[in-house]
Amino acid sequence: MKLFAAAIASLIVVASPAQAQERKAMHMSKPMPSSEDVRSVAPALDKYAQDRLLGDVWKRPGLSARDRSVVTLAALIARNQTIEMPTYMRLALDNGLKPAEISEIITHLAFYSGWANAIWAAAAAKDVFAEHKLGVDQLPATSPSLLPLNEAAEGDRAKRVGEQFGAAFPSIVQDTTDVLFRDLWLRPDLAPRDRSLVTVSALIASGQVAQIPYHLNRAMDNGLTQTEAAEAISHLAYYVGWPNVFSAMPVAKEVFDKRSK
Repeated sequence: MKLFAAAIASLIVVASPAQAQERKAMHMSKPMPSSEDVRSVAPALDKYAQDRLLGDVWKRPGLSARDRSVVTLAALIARNQTIEMPTYMRLALDNGLKPAEISEIITHLAFYSGWANAIWAAAAAKDVFAEHKLGVDQLPATSPSLLPLNEAAEGDRAKRVGEQFGAAFPSIVQDTTDVLFRDLWLRPDLAPRDRSLVTVSALIASGQVAQIPYHLNRAMDNGLTQTEAAEAISHLAYYVGWPNVFSAMPVAKEVFDKRSK
């Protein structure tokens, strides 16, 4: 019994939130493993990375390098994979993403992937922005003038959600209207098409297939083409795993089929 109690106590210590945060911070401070590091442990993995992922996937014509950076950052943030964030944030800047757009991606995903994930992403971005000497003048305003609202589309969405869930969950239904669709989605420093691409990527990354039809339709209404959507999903296989992508594919195909009729 004493041994069992000691074992439980050790598990409690290991699971301490403060220590978990400390381990996370130490993990973030480590650089992403180099090709040599990976090759010393998993040479085949490095070959796939160099030949297939970097040498092929990132160069495919169906989706621009900039958009691939959007998709990849969304996936990393959604899955809270902080060790790779600085490298891919640097690549995103090289591929033409603006600091304000990266900032908005992080803010947007606080609502779609959770506050803690966004906070850790902000910590990763802080160091990258400092390296590039990016100041607050290149970040979005806290309360900017919002983009115009499509009153008819938003009214229809709010009506449907209200009828489904308003009586049972009035607070979140109201917040969905006031905070998300009448504020967050209208912030001007991330284009609606890109905001939709971020959202769809995060949903696939976290296995939230039930939300894909609405947001994929919205993405295509916002200007994302079927070719771009299909290539974004294919790109995600390498960052979130084949099972998540194959779970999303039937849902996405149904959206494509319905829109083509």
